[in-house]
Amino acid sequence: MTPIKQATRTALAGHELLQASGDVIARRLEIVAEAVRDPLKADLREMSLMGSEKVEALTASASAGLNGAMNLAATTAAVAARETAAAQGAFNAVLTAGTPVEAALAQGRWATAAMGRAVSDSWALGSTMLKLQAATLAPIHAAAVANAKRLKK
Repeated sequence: MTPIKQATRTALAGHELLQASGDVIARRLEIVAEAVRDPLKADLREMSLMGSEKVEALTASASAGLNGAMNLAATTAAVAARETAAAQGAFNAVLTAGTPVEAALAQGRWATAAMGRAVSDSWALGSTMLKLQAATLAPIHAAAVANAKRLKK
């Protein structure tokens, strides 16, 4: 999926989450008000879900976020190691160059390649962040939308 499609899909899911959350909150406030008016007829099952399902959704969201953050950290460490090795190689090429022109060419090759890698890495990082955002939102979105549909009945 392209980054633009990923961002669009996540934005739409965020909008849907906001709508569903509003519907769920409104209905649950009614349920609480009904329970206050007549405690013996309180919907205890629904009232117990108000907390437990939030914990479940937030735990799944946090897990997705943590896993994604760990993967990003590993990727960043690999990029840093790769760039360190490339810089060391370029530095050695400059130091061992036979002429100033060869040294300048070695430095230029490194700089050109480094810029290309930086652009490529930044696109990959952006795409990964969009996927992480979607994965982190998904459990909360799923719970809210399911609740909105269930409570609409």
